[in-house]
Amino acid sequence: MLTNSEIKRIKSLKDKKFRDEYGQFAVEGEKLVSEALLSGYKVLAVYRSDEIGAENMARMSQLSTPSPVLAVVEKPAPRNLVLERGLYLGLDSVRDPGNMGTILRLADWFGITTVFASQDCVELYNPKVVQSSMGSVFRVSIVNCDLEDICRRFRAKDMPVYGTFLDGEIIYSEKLAEEGLIVMGNESNGVSREVASQVSTRLFIPSFAGKRQTAESLNVAAATAIVLSEFRRR
Repeated sequence: MLTNSEIKRIKSLKDKKFRDEYGQFAVEGEKLVSEALLSGYKVLAVYRSDEIGAENMARMSQLSTPSPVLAVVEKPAPRNLVLERGLYLGLDSVRDPGNMGTILRLADWFGITTVFASQDCVELYNPKVVQSSMGSVFRVSIVNCDLEDICRRFRAKDMPVYGTFLDGEIIYSEKLAEEGLIVMGNESNGVSREVASQVSTRLFIPSFAGKRQTAESLNVAAATAIVLSEFRRR
């Protein structure tokens, strides 16, 4: 029997404060719940509207249009940091949940298994991050970290650190390694000065609009797609 207190607790998971307090987050929709059940995450409960009633589902849901199924999932313990050789993605102060979720989906598509995120990035289990990741949140490991320090560790292992900048070298003509760290910056301010100081190769995605007026910059998720595609194309 679903109690009012249980409904209230599940609804509260929309807020980071309660996700941290309970160590849980909610996922909604057939695809995401299926992904959660197939992952290594611990699924604590699954609720279906045809079992608990549409009214109760609406009370628990974090969506404007409640889905027919919702699961409560336990947040995993933080991962131990082990730097092996390979290609990684670093996110410097990415704040928009939609961008974060899309970037996780891109990392999943392009075979990036670990993403390093600065401490001021949007939280991984924010409902909008989870929804926009389309299940990739369960397959890509996110390590919240001091990104400047992570960059130093890559350099210490003789692995390059790439970053995107307006004064960088054109990515299509630059030599790109098969391993290292690719840093993508904040939506408004780009890569921070501290992290930029650790970047070994500065990259630039050029516009092909010619002399006509064009967009001021690329969305960080769109830029990530271009950069990862170029690295994997080589």
